Amino acid sequence: MLKSALSPLTRGFSSSVAWALGLFWIFPLIYALWAAFHPTAYATHFSLTAPLTLDNFVAAWHQAPFLRYMLNTVAIALLILAFQLVLCTLAGYALARLSFWGRELIFGLILMQLMVVPEILIVENYQTVASLHAVDTYIGVGLPYFASAFGIFLLRQTFKTIPQELEDAARVEGCSLLQIILRVYVPLARPTYLAFALVSISYHWNNFLWPLVVTNTESSRPLTVGMAIFGAPESGVDWSVISAGTLISVAPLLIAFLMFQRQFTQSFIRAGVK
Repeated sequence: MLKSALSPLTRGFSSSVAWALGLFWIFPLIYALWAAFHPTAYATHFSLTAPLTLDNFVAAWHQAPFLRYMLNTVAIALLILAFQLVLCTLAGYALARLSFWGRELIFGLILMQLMVVPEILIVENYQTVASLHAVDTYIGVGLPYFASAFGIFLLRQTFKTIPQELEDAARVEGCSLLQIILRVYVPLARPTYLAFALVSISYHWNNFLWPLVVTNTESSRPLTVGMAIFGAPESGVDWSVISAGTLISVAPLLIAFLMFQRQFTQSFIRAGVK
């Protein structure tokens, strides 16, 4: 009886906490929406009769080259994703299906990389990129992320669930190793690829510290670094204009998520990403 009586209370408490955390998490976005669509005088003055305006977006667009920053961000994120998909697919297949000496040791070392904070390697990465004369380039920004330990782990686990009989049948049909990977493993791992692509793109869209270190000009500077410069105190703090610039920065990812929310959720469920 006591357990049955506490169950509704527990569910109610959990729902209340979830709603409170959700509102706390989304509050900065709500404030950005308010400030961006209202004059500066109403940025911190909440009034239902406050006039609406789009002047903040116009001012933000002209004060910073957001189009260039956005193109840089898209190019960098897609470049990194392309390399990650190729390298992680080949490495994941090798660790899942090929038998060679030291396979488990190599997989263990890859898993250890998940425990290393990327910021620790900034100095070494910068020295490597500088020695390749790739500073302030797309390649320089993306090079430390071309191989993803998380992607290799995710695809290895997915490839191990694919029946060996399918690969054997493909070999009987005369398929080469590359054809087996492309025609058997890649199509069956499509939900995993979509889930990993979402994680990769969202992470590198928001990545800040490494691009800040390795970029010097607008030709390769992504949105995160551009927004930091745009919102710097020496540039003048206008919260309405800064909020408008923030919405311009996050709008592409937010719109993509709202449009493909169901596909994203299903891909995470099928891939087993928690």
